[in-house]
Amino acid sequence: MNTILRTTFLLAGLGLFGSCHPKTKDAQKPDILRADMDTTVDPGKDFYRYANGTWLKNNPIPATESRWGIGNLVKDEIYDQLKKISEDAANTKDAPKNSTTQRIGDLYASAMDSNAIDKAGIDPLKPELTMIDNIKDLQGVVDMIAVLQAYNAGPGFSMGVSQDEKNSAIEDMHFGQGGLGLPNRDYYLNNDARTKNIRDEYVKYLTKTMDESDPKPGMGKREADDIMALETALAKVSRKLEDLRDPYANYHKMSMADMDKLTPSINWENFFAKINIPKQDSVVVGQPEFFTGMEATLKSFPVQTWKNYLRWQLINGYADKLSSKYDQQHFAFYGTVLSGATKMKPRWKRVIDYENQAIGELLGQSFVKEYFGPEAKQRYVKLVDAILAAYKEHILNVGWMSDSTKARAVKKLASVTKKIGYPDKWKDFTGMDIERQPYCRNAINVDHFWFAYSIKKLGKPVDRTEWDMNPQEYNAYYNPSNNEIVLPAACFAVPGYKDNELDDALVYGYAGGSTIGHEITHGFDDQGHLYDEKGNLKNWWTKDDEQKFKDRTQKYVDQFNKYVVLDTLHVNGKASLGENLADLGGIVIGLDAFKQTEEYKSGKKVAGLTPLQRYFLGYALGWMVQQRPEKLAQQILTDVHAPADLRTNGPLSNIPEFYEAFGIKQGAQLWREEKDRVVIW
Repeated sequence: MNTILRTTFLLAGLGLFGSCHPKTKDAQKPDILRADMDTTVDPGKDFYRYANGTWLKNNPIPATESRWGIGNLVKDEIYDQLKKISEDAANTKDAPKNSTTQRIGDLYASAMDSNAIDKAGIDPLKPELTMIDNIKDLQGVVDMIAVLQAYNAGPGFSMGVSQDEKNSAIEDMHFGQGGLGLPNRDYYLNNDARTKNIRDEYVKYLTKTMDESDPKPGMGKREADDIMALETALAKVSRKLEDLRDPYANYHKMSMADMDKLTPSINWENFFAKINIPKQDSVVVGQPEFFTGMEATLKSFPVQTWKNYLRWQLINGYADKLSSKYDQQHFAFYGTVLSGATKMKPRWKRVIDYENQAIGELLGQSFVKEYFGPEAKQRYVKLVDAILAAYKEHILNVGWMSDSTKARAVKKLASVTKKIGYPDKWKDFTGMDIERQPYCRNAINVDHFWFAYSIKKLGKPVDRTEWDMNPQEYNAYYNPSNNEIVLPAACFAVPGYKDNELDDALVYGYAGGSTIGHEITHGFDDQGHLYDEKGNLKNWWTKDDEQKFKDRTQKYVDQFNKYVVLDTLHVNGKASLGENLADLGGIVIGLDAFKQTEEYKSGKKVAGLTPLQRYFLGYALGWMVQQRPEKLAQQILTDVHAPADLRTNGPLSNIPEFYEAFGIKQGAQLWREEKDRVVIW
């Protein structure tokens, strides 16, 4: 349910960022909304390019990137801040062992030492590669699948610890489909020219990697073909993207005896013991048929093929931590073939990206201390409250919902936990062993730490104060199991402008609509509405209300299914429904909250734009991004978010105030007849 592409708003009052727009002669910054507009575009034809067209024309995608937009500008400036924190830590002499400074500094130093990394080659993985080479039988394969669950590999399937969907107070072991080197099943099974080419290139990448790491060179192509066949078999028993969005259909709690029946080749009690997981009475399985299919692959593919697959999974998982040969080959496929970037980012940026994954909250503590104080929260705490109040009014006044369901909806809304800026309690990194050793070994230690960290949660009360994003992360999310919205500090940032330089119309569109309202609406979208106020998977709607909701949302599925974005690729309206509903809901809720402000009531123009125009332009500003065709194709196949232009034009075409603001009349491309407009809240 995470909003993984971008959910932004503004970093209040920090004055950290340089302008991304040229200054006027009197040194006053231009109005960001006016500066980005392309008024040669008809807003009734393509509002996205009307709002953002000048910026899009003047800011081509850099060679190092597969997509480029306002989020990248923010991220670039956060890079500089995190680089300073990391370099200062690396240059600190005699930092106490296991201190924040020592861990940040040693990880950064080991990752930046490219000479040592190149000299080591693949040697940092020798212990694990030897274990794989020594496998003699199917039991050895199963044991190694278990061992590698604590690595950045995940062969065979996915597993992890998370809240029980039907009892959010406890943590359970979850199992799901996985084990693929390509993004998902469609890359193995679709037969369009683009996807076939990706498969061909994937086999080439497999061949190079296997040849260069194989104790018996020259076998790479044969091994690659065998691995591809094994992964294709796993793909065939995997569910489609849209089928993974039904929480009931992907929840199967079963005993360990029942789990053993799914996969007779795996004794799960022994499997758990192998990797120090306490004995479990039950687990949650997302896709039981996948494990039945995986059992068939265990029996039908030779042990040697499984050994090659395990070696591939391990090397591919750490390729970007190994010598430049492996790193560059990994980028050539995943960065260029899949995503369209033609040049690797500078090493220090790639290292910062990894630090954010590995020790994000350690960096976050320093980031917050330096760049985001408690006072920066206040405007946005108030904005969240304004959005919640507007949403309550919409729930109470919506015509299609019964009074009993409205009462439960209001109760759930009132129970939403608001996490803004940074955690009140930081994660404990005790036991994470980082030192000035090979980068890859540090990465393995990090993976072991986080695996053990998650296992320790089993059987313990859920820590509802924990965050799943870092303060310096340009993103936000709604967690249905906690009924919470989480808004990290960095997702408040707009480059070049202090908070007091941004009017309410822009803030309510850019922050209130596209982020706060969006995330809150997730609690009532096609997935979120199935969870109660405590975060339990328990449908609290009447059958009649449920059907009315489905009828209304089907219109939105149909609307997005019609959008063709590349070649013959259509948006998947069913898979993207939750995000599309959150966009639409966020806009209308944010708009009603904005209507309570003095700026809206005054009707005063800013930079020649009315408050209503500025609200919708502010929303579009949040989606000011362009991406390469390769990245766009990948998004359509793997992501539950629609492309940025459709996340702007799509929902706005259902809102009467949008037509009013820009004088859009019947016959315009974005015009939808009233009977065809989607109205949920």
